[in-house]
Amino acid sequence: MNPIVAAASVVAAGLSVGLAAIGPGIGQGTASAQAVEGIARQPEVEGRIRGTLLLSLAFMESLTIYGLVVALSLLFANPFNG
Repeated sequence: MNPIVAAASVVAAGLSVGLAAIGPGIGQGTASAQAVEGIARQPEVEGRIRGTLLLSLAFMESLTIYGLVVALSLLFANPFNG
């Protein structure tokens, strides 16, 4: 394997995981803060807010996992390997 391609693949893998984690991390923090605020304002709808929050957190986390899949494919199943 060409050393430049190997080095670029490692850097790209690190960037893909790092950048894929930034957006969902910010989104999960914001969603959790809004859910806590909503539960504090209306405690009687806590169950519905919690269910919606958990579902949305799962969808946000799947975006991070997609970044991990891209990183693993760059490291182990490199399409640029000649």
